[in-house]
Amino acid sequence: MENRLGLYITFVFYIVSMFFIGIYFYRRAKTSGISNYFLGERQMNPWVTALSAQSSDMSAWLFMSLPGAAYLFGYQACWIAIGLAIGTYINWKVIARRLRNFSYAFSDSITIPQYLQERFKSNSKLIQLVCSIVILIFFTLYIASGFSAEAKLFSEVFGMQYHTGLFIGAAIIVSYTYLGGFHAVCWTEFFQGILMFFAIITVPIIVFFMMSESQVTQVFTKDFVWGTLFSSQHNNTAGEIISGLGWGLGYFGMPHILVRFMAIRSSDEIKRSRKIALTWVYLTLIAAVGIGIFGHAYLSSQGITYNSQLEAETVFMHLSTMLFPPWVAGILLSAILAAIMSTVSSQLLVLSSAMVNDIYHLYRKRSNERRSMILSRLAVILVAIIGLWIAMKPDNTIMGFVQHAVSGFGATFGPSILLSLVWKRLTETGVISGMIAGASSVMIWEGLNLYTATGYTSMVPCFVFSTAVVIIGSLCTKKPSQEVTECFDRAVNM
Repeated sequence: MENRLGLYITFVFYIVSMFFIGIYFYRRAKTSGISNYFLGERQMNPWVTALSAQSSDMSAWLFMSLPGAAYLFGYQACWIAIGLAIGTYINWKVIARRLRNFSYAFSDSITIPQYLQERFKSNSKLIQLVCSIVILIFFTLYIASGFSAEAKLFSEVFGMQYHTGLFIGAAIIVSYTYLGGFHAVCWTEFFQGILMFFAIITVPIIVFFMMSESQVTQVFTKDFVWGTLFSSQHNNTAGEIISGLGWGLGYFGMPHILVRFMAIRSSDEIKRSRKIALTWVYLTLIAAVGIGIFGHAYLSSQGITYNSQLEAETVFMHLSTMLFPPWVAGILLSAILAAIMSTVSSQLLVLSSAMVNDIYHLYRKRSNERRSMILSRLAVILVAIIGLWIAMKPDNTIMGFVQHAVSGFGATFGPSILLSLVWKRLTETGVISGMIAGASSVMIWEGLNLYTATGYTSMVPCFVFSTAVVIIGSLCTKKPSQEVTECFDRAVNM
């Protein structure tokens, strides 16, 4: 009872704090417009931008899936962390400043679909419609992973039935996203990012000092049942290295991360945000892998073993409850809740913006601010219901959901976003063709389970295919108009 009391009080305190932030920004949103709800009127400071972008990216995947992969596959999981670290650096170094300037220069766009539409000054709405459909498909999977993770967390901590935890968790997330919009989401993610950082750094350090000298020696000199960094237990080292590194390509097409770059107060503040974000990411990725590897050694000595990804995704939760007092364990487990809430709320917001700003407004040119706000909030509820339906099966792994979604966004949007910022010759036809090619190739690859046949996940081959289609499609069509090229030059020189 004492253990549960400590956990309950910690969780309730955390959830109430998030609600206060949502209510505060709900009152602000009532007097502000749709731009404030979706983009915070481009007034995010460097700290909020950095921690919001990275905490909304990692989600429960950082606390559950990556440690679970490290537990099962050992040092091979480092390639995923390395790929994510490289992708984060390139995203902040190459894309962030330019996207902030380009989205502002091209009609002050507030969503990724709107930006790609305005990038070509086209009267056709096809590109905006294709973007929105892709966002609806892949973000719904991502949101389902968050709901599933939250249900498993509540089930593990409170002994709830999976479906009970699923509905309670969804209600919590939807409520404060519904209320506050972009400002509420970003500010809650700022505090959630701080909590996530200290929680994930603390656990592997304590586990390391709890291990015996022989266990420490074993971790650093042997591979147990795992592969080493350059050898795989599945005899497909090249495939696992390339597939692991390929996770970093997903960053170039993740709308909920890219929109943070668009929302920062000034492009001059990108450099400071980059330093904060990279420090956060590098340390948390190292810690997540450490949880899996150290956890494997320590739990094995306690007679505890996991034989599947589904089981291994609970390693952080088990270590937290085994090694820490109830109140501390409650804080650490609240970090998982923070990770889930930060990502799912961001994705719900992007999805609602796609449904209202990028689909509804295609057919209803005139819509007052009040109606748009109401529709945006109803869209949050609708998407949450779809995500709940997908997450109803408790035996789905978080890793599977996230990998599918990240591959879909990376291959669909990544090549088009990158080229839109650096290549003046890019055309609307090339972008539309590339996005369709990227999305369809990922769905085919995943649907036919070509990973089993080839040894490669869908990200790298589908990203390369999409890039080739964008380039060929652009070269085979008419050059952009003078207005577009002039606007491109103006954005580059901002």
